[in-house]
Amino acid sequence: MDNNTNTNDKGGFLWGLLGCCIPLVGLILFLVWKDNKPKTAKAAGIGAIVGVVLCVVYYIVMIVFGLGAAYLGGF
Repeated sequence: MDNNTNTNDKGGFLWGLLGCCIPLVGLILFLVWKDNKPKTAKAAGIGAIVGVVLCVVYYIVMIVFGLGAAYLGGF
């Protein structure tokens, strides 16, 4: 591995935030940068995973609240 290509690889919170907000972009960035910029790729990949997990948790909570409201006669 050439050290000159990794001198600008600092990771970065903003790449993780982008991956969290748009998980598909985070996944693509991870796949593109995993060899050239491993720290930045890891930040984008973790952001993508966090974004997907938050989305799944949100939908589960909404389903539980919806079923609870229907059971209690809210509808």
